[in-house]
Amino acid sequence: MGDETTSPASQHDGSRPPLDELLARHLPALRVFVRLQAGPALRQRESCSDLVQSTCLELVQGLDRVEWRGHDAFRAWLFAAALNKIRERDRYHHAARRDAGREVDDPREIEAAYGSLLSPSRVAMGHEKIAQLEAAFDQLSTDHREVIVWCRVVGLSQDEVAARMGRTVDSVRNLLLRALARLAALADRAAPPTRA
Repeated sequence: MGDETTSPASQHDGSRPPLDELLARHLPALRVFVRLQAGPALRQRESCSDLVQSTCLELVQGLDRVEWRGHDAFRAWLFAAALNKIRERDRYHHAARRDAGREVDDPREIEAAYGSLLSPSRVAMGHEKIAQLEAAFDQLSTDHREVIVWCRVVGLSQDEVAARMGRTVDSVRNLLLRALARLAALADRAAPPTRA
């Protein structure tokens, strides 16, 4: 693990919760984060479930070298590790110019990942709707994708996102509203017409 991922703010007694509790708390958002951050090219070549599992495996292997500093620091460390894994795999595929067949993610896993972050009415949206949402997300600007991922998927506060993006809190709030509106418009445009 790199230096940026080795310092996960102290629990009252300084003890780390059990790993299964930590993963249960953060895994749903991590799955969505990986799917959205991977982008269409990497999703064509790699199973996002495999990327999540690989990130978690590295976490387990390096956990004894990490000082527990609380859930927020752990979350930041986990998502930074996932982003590093995505970048590593993306570089690998670009360097190797692989034409390997797509490893398809199980649609039930995808729906479960999004289901943890969406309203119950949207949980049943199905694999096709999720594909439309991801395609719409991929069309967003970098700033729009980033603000949605950090605010809605990872769950950082707008203050934290403002610091991460080098913006004011008001700017982040406005950017998030514009990004969500643009995402909705693109997703609606991609949706097949409903039958009367």
